[in-house]
Amino acid sequence: MDLMYPLAGFAVGAIVGLTGVGGGSLMTPLLVLLFGVSPSVAVGTDLLYAAVTKAGGTVAHSLKGTVDWAITRALAYGSIPGAALTLLLVHRFFPGGIGGASKLISLFLGIALVLTAGALIFRKKLQAFAQRHAPAQPNPRRTFWLTVLTGAVLGVLVSISSVGAGALGVTALFFLYPSLPAHRIVGSDIAHAVPLTLVAGIGHWLLGSVDWFLLGSLLLGSLPGIWVGSQISAKVPEKVLRPILACMLVLIGSKLIAAH
Repeated sequence: MDLMYPLAGFAVGAIVGLTGVGGGSLMTPLLVLLFGVSPSVAVGTDLLYAAVTKAGGTVAHSLKGTVDWAITRALAYGSIPGAALTLLLVHRFFPGGIGGASKLISLFLGIALVLTAGALIFRKKLQAFAQRHAPAQPNPRRTFWLTVLTGAVLGVLVSISSVGAGALGVTALFFLYPSLPAHRIVGSDIAHAVPLTLVAGIGHWLLGSVDWFLLGSLLLGSLPGIWVGSQISAKVPEKVLRPILACMLVLIGSKLIAAH
């Protein structure tokens, strides 16, 4: 079974490289449903896994100049306190702490997966809708605080499910910054995911819900997997991959939700 972890990491990494979809929406349910890892440990381990893998993506986007650091900071102002506070409240008030919140985590994970699938399927339509209804003169102060609020919502969702910082974050930013090019929105969202997943992952580690051997095994496979996926991404049509991936997420998310 130990060999299966690097293989799973490679498979998820390759899909991330192919589609750009965050690994959390794939890795966490894979660990829970296929490998029988407890939801809290799966989420905690995946958060640190995401922090490492997305750090590489952030460097790449930063070198290309496709990160809007003002947007990244505004998201982090909301998401980091949101994640820390969520973990603290679950630890203090949920029976059994984070380890006893398995059903809550599974439910949040299922909901996040279904929402992510919707964001994948309707991304272009949502982007076009946002651009059509963009205000002629945006209010920078209002946009800033809405970005902070978006970050806070993502912080709660990601700290509980490890899913949401990717497709859901990008979709929200399309509405907040409709005139911004898509590649800058994606770059800013990836850059924001690094401190969010790192802080949430450290929080899980302090609460005892991180498996370091599992983390190392996944990274061993995923880093070359991401490279392979990114190399062949131009040869595989995205319009075929994304609907298939979205259907998988709906099926997995529905299974997790139905278990409640």
